[in-house]
Amino acid sequence: MNIYDVSEHAGVSIATVSRVLNGNPNVSEKTREKVLKVMDELGYTPNVFARGLGLNTMRTIGIMCSDSSDPYLAGAIYYLERGLRSHGYDAILCCTGYDLDAKQKYFDLLRSKRVDAIILAGSKFVEMRAKDNAYIIEAASDLPIMLVNGFLEGENIYSTVCDDHAAVYSAVSQLLSSGRRRILYVYTSYSYSGVNKLAGYKDALKAKGITPSDELIRQCPKDIEAARELLLSLHREGLEFDAVITSDDSLAVGAVKYAHIAGISIPHGLSIIGYNNSLLARCTDPEITSIDSKVEALCTTTINTLMGVFSGVNVPSRTTIASDLIKRKTTNF
Repeated sequence: MNIYDVSEHAGVSIATVSRVLNGNPNVSEKTREKVLKVMDELGYTPNVFARGLGLNTMRTIGIMCSDSSDPYLAGAIYYLERGLRSHGYDAILCCTGYDLDAKQKYFDLLRSKRVDAIILAGSKFVEMRAKDNAYIIEAASDLPIMLVNGFLEGENIYSTVCDDHAAVYSAVSQLLSSGRRRILYVYTSYSYSGVNKLAGYKDALKAKGITPSDELIRQCPKDIEAARELLLSLHREGLEFDAVITSDDSLAVGAVKYAHIAGISIPHGLSIIGYNNSLLARCTDPEITSIDSKVEALCTTTINTLMGVFSGVNVPSRTTIASDLIKRKTTNF
């Protein structure tokens, strides 16, 4: 008999049971009485608690990511595991790919391992259709669910996000103020983060009285060569653009390669801004101006929030972190 059983029979989250056990005042008397009654009925007697999860805690956290070879996600995994180790927790990592069935399969696998919480790293775990997120919301009644740069509303679900909308809005606004008018936006996906980035691009144009043009908004696989070929194709078709902003640094590297092949000077003929401020942004000549989405801060905050949940203290369900624009040689503003 453990805290999971108490949570299930009482119909409340593990965090709520933890708050009752720790005497947290932020629990209604009705809920407190219900939880204590279930403990009595089940014969559950807590002895020692580790981070508010009870004696039978595995001190293990499940981490899911879609692709560990992605530089952004690889960094996120490093910071998450480092943070967990500093608090005495181990981690089980599952790389799920992008298929919904696979995500659900690995999610269920982690639950079967009796992990104390599950961290979803990256915005690809929040689906556009609400029903496709039901398995996450349902699981949150049993254990905390933490989202790194993804947002999903629900009890016992905690999100730490970068303000992607504001980041892209600011970058595009600076390009416009520097005289650029034909700004090409190249993105990889319609994830939670991707939708906010695209909205930031469009809103910045509208704020300057410019109607966003579909011909200047292009989707591309997260691949350097694919981005280079896309821009070369647009160039051959006669599409004019004097700046490129991308949703990932890999696409920005492709834009630099395109400019070299096409004989376009950077930044005078073409300004380029990437996203994530990864190592890739410093591996080109010239080095790429990039939006720093603060992956370390996102992951550190996620771990601190999780430890707060385990301790039964009140923590925000959503924390937003501002980005920085790291200016290098592909912009001249």
